[in-house]
Amino acid sequence: MTQTTEHPWKRLRLQAQGLLRGHSNHIANAANLSALIFQELPDISWVGFYFQYGDELILGPFQGKPACVRVEMGKGVCGTAALTRQTIRVEDVDAFDGHIACDAGARSEIVIPLFKNNEVIGVLDVDSYSLGRFGPEDESGLESLVKEYTSSIDLPERYG
Repeated sequence: MTQTTEHPWKRLRLQAQGLLRGHSNHIANAANLSALIFQELPDISWVGFYFQYGDELILGPFQGKPACVRVEMGKGVCGTAALTRQTIRVEDVDAFDGHIACDAGARSEIVIPLFKNNEVIGVLDVDSYSLGRFGPEDESGLESLVKEYTSSIDLPERYG
């Protein structure tokens, strides 16, 4: 008998909807979503949120080793994704000009911008110790989780 494994994205999205439903605090929901992604996705070394404050991104809830606290807009993968408003998949972080190495062991990374009211409010950053860990399915799956997150939250007035 052949055993099939269900791809995690459908299940993960349903789990995220359950965790986020009825809660609108952006920090609490980011904490729960980062924990869910870290627990459920294989071969992930770090997952977390950075929120935009002025011309920099400030570390938010995460799972994994301690991380860089501040990232300038336009710098590193996170700052570039926020500035360009585009998801960035990096197969080899050593090949990304200007990569900021918070964890020297990280080999690949994907960063998804967070949009609320058509404005970038931050990014979701996911790292792996494996080269080329993130593909197109991961990109679309994580983007769908980010949409669940941003549609669930209310922002403090400083974002308004």
